[in-house]
Formats: sequence, C-alpha cells, structure tokens
Amino acid sequence: MKRKTIRNHKDFIVSHDNPAAINSYFLTKAKPMAKSDARYGIIASKRIFKLAVQRNRAKRLLRDWIAYNEDLMLPNLDYIFIAREAILDCSREIGRNKMASALKKISE
Repeated sequence: MKRKTIRNHKDFIVSHDNPAAINSYFLTKAKPMAKSDARYGIIASKRIFKLAVQRNRAKRLLRDWIAYNEDLMLPNLDYIFIAREAILDCSREIGRNKMASALKKISE
C-alpha cells in the first residue's frame, strides 16, 4: 500500500510534545490523526539545500527510505520528515537502516 502525501501547509505543523526521532540525516516528527489513512510529508528547505538538484536528491532519498520501511509506519500517525544537509552523503543502505530505527523509536 502506497501512502498518501501531505499537501497542505497547516498539516505540516506539529507541536513540541509530539513524538520525534533525530539523526544526522533527517528529523522525523509524528502527529496523531483521527483518520486511519495516515500520510507523510517531506521538507527539504532552500535555506539548507541551496540548489534545486540537492533538494530533489534529498526528497528522492527520503521517499526511497520511506517506501522500503513503510511496514514500520503506524496507520494512525502522520509523519513529517525534515532533511538535513548530511543526507546528500548518505548511502542507500545506511539511510534505510536509519529510517527503520527512527520509525521504531516513534512507534514505542
């Protein structure tokens, strides 16, 4: 099952007391949802990634890691992934492992 993406700006807003997981490649925040069809959103800001090529690569990597670890995502949460600068130097396997550990931390 492919998850839907978050498109509205107001849906990206999460409070500080929501569960979060941080590593050197990305920050993950989760927001409880009333609906059972949870979504995910990706943020790759222009302030961190100056070139569009870098922003696109960061988003592409995050999408790959999300698809690989989708079974670890809880259905009643919306996930926000914020890319960090180090993501551009990360390999596919390390990223997938980091994503798995972040999702496990949030589900606890």
